[in-house]
Amino acid sequence: MATKATRGRGPRGARRPAVRLPHLEPYGGAEVEPDGDYDGLEFRGTDLTGQDGAGARFMDCALTDCALDTTRLRHARVLDTVLTGVRGVGTDLADSTLRDVELTDARLGGTQLPSAVLERVLVRGGKIDYLNLRKAKLKDVVFEGCVLVEPDFAGARLERVEFVDCALKGADFGAATLTDVDLRGAAPLEIARGVERLAGSVISSGQLVDLAPVLAAQLGIRVEA
Repeated sequence: MATKATRGRGPRGARRPAVRLPHLEPYGGAEVEPDGDYDGLEFRGTDLTGQDGAGARFMDCALTDCALDTTRLRHARVLDTVLTGVRGVGTDLADSTLRDVELTDARLGGTQLPSAVLERVLVRGGKIDYLNLRKAKLKDVVFEGCVLVEPDFAGARLERVEFVDCALKGADFGAATLTDVDLRGAAPLEIARGVERLAGSVISSGQLVDLAPVLAAQLGIRVEA
């Protein structure tokens, strides 16, 4: 399981987003619209429940304390944007692009991001249950101080991804490809599926001990007292 990343100086660190928002105008519109263009706007306490913004572009925006229950944002582009305290179940961001995005203290469940592209994204604090990132592409992504319950990375490509003081519970890495992924800051580190796909990542010696039963089972090793 040792890799070049674990034998050298460790994985290359992720480049974090450096979002500098301009002066924002309060969002005074009604519902967001498919293919809408939202630039330099502040969404504060906005209820976007059930709204359809598929294909929309959000650039230089701030979403604060917004409700995103079943909000449909497929193929959306979220660029240079900060989301703080957003909450919701079933938010649909399939095939979307998130670039230079900061997501702080979110409370989300069943968020759909299959086949999405995440680049220079920071997820800090909060809790996300059942995050679907199947076949997504993650590059320069940091999960920091957050709780991820049963995240699904199956078939995803992760490059320069860091887990910092982050709880990773029941993660699925089946068929995933990892390059320069730093898992040392994940506590606990629980791999439900795909432990054999961890080549290209770095873990701590303590995590290796914790993962030993899973690794033994994967390799068909029977351990007896």
